[in-house]
Amino acid sequence: MHILYWLVIGVIAGALAKAITPGSSMEPKGCLMTSLLGIAGSVIVGFIMDTVFHGGGGGTVGTIVGATIGAVLLILAFRKFWK
Repeated sequence: MHILYWLVIGVIAGALAKAITPGSSMEPKGCLMTSLLGIAGSVIVGFIMDTVFHGGGGGTVGTIVGATIGAVLLILAFRKFWK
């Protein structure tokens, strides 16, 4: 159930991150790329939050905010290397 939770949070975070940083028509986009970046961001931030706070995060809202920040950072890094 923990993995399913992170997948759902990742998809939500990816959608929010893509809304925050819409990008140009030159970069790949779509539901799959948005979901993958959101899931990767949520996994990375989730690992960091678990390491720093030893399992205490901030609830679902805190997790979504953290995962969205992670996904935005991944989108920006992806754009830097895509050019």
